[in-house]
Amino acid sequence: GDTEQLLAKSKPGAISVGNFLPFDFKLPPDHSEAERRKALAKWLSDERNAFTWRSIVNRIWQYHFGQGLVGTPSDFGLMGQAPSHPELLDWLARRLMASGWQLKPFHRMILLSEAYRQGSAYHAEGGKIDAENRFLWRFSPRRLSAEEIRDSMLAAAGVLNRRMGGPGFRLYRYLQDNVATYVPLDQHGSETWRRAVYHHHARASVIDLMSEFDCPDPAFASPKRSVTTTPLQALTLMNHSFTQDMAQAMASRLDAMAGKDDEAWIREACLQCFGRLPTQEETAAMKPFKESMGGALLCRTLFNANAFIHLD
Repeated sequence: GDTEQLLAKSKPGAISVGNFLPFDFKLPPDHSEAERRKALAKWLSDERNAFTWRSIVNRIWQYHFGQGLVGTPSDFGLMGQAPSHPELLDWLARRLMASGWQLKPFHRMILLSEAYRQGSAYHAEGGKIDAENRFLWRFSPRRLSAEEIRDSMLAAAGVLNRRMGGPGFRLYRYLQDNVATYVPLDQHGSETWRRAVYHHHARASVIDLMSEFDCPDPAFASPKRSVTTTPLQALTLMNHSFTQDMAQAMASRLDAMAGKDDEAWIREACLQCFGRLPTQEETAAMKPFKESMGGALLCRTLFNANAFIHLD
């Protein structure tokens, strides 16, 4: 715009896409900010506004399946990805509206669907046709999020504080000297052994383990998490003081449970880390490793296993 060539004043309104919903809010010239916000809220929640409901159900689908029916959840326009199942997206939007916009029964419907309850078994024919699994012919194995990895280590070690509610905790020291500084903690004491949902994130803070495993930067909006593979992730799971503390706590817990029975010790370790019993080959490999290297190092090795940090 050229400040020397004034044109008509802009009026409060929304995007003018489609003829199904008026985009001019028709507010009086002396309207307040509250009236403008209220008009926008009404436009967004209008039953005729298909964009809102399609966006909501796409986000819910993404949370459950790892990828939305539209792969760009914040961009439904020409620059975004086309929906893989457009009819399903519209049907879900209408279903949510018909149920009075109640999310709990909507979640239940998805969780009970055949698409969600599929196994992750791979077969070559499906992989050849749809390698990215956009058409949902199986459950796509996924790596746990940073918060899930941390909580799983605490749970396997038997020290996870499951108390609900109350004040959160910090994995950094807050310093203020003209500007705010966040120093990551070298040691994570028992006061931090709560679920990661209670962690007090701060903008511009970098948290060991969490940041390495792609925890989004709280300073920016993140409609979809990225999943990367870096050397820092392996180094963190092997050498970080938190990993070593959890491995030692888990080994002490297993010692108390199984005593000197190595096979019972290994069975319980696999149940805690993988949710299943070990195979004969795994037991045969772990027994001499535990005898020579110790239980704590074996627990640290289990934390690094793909079976521990992936949901399959």
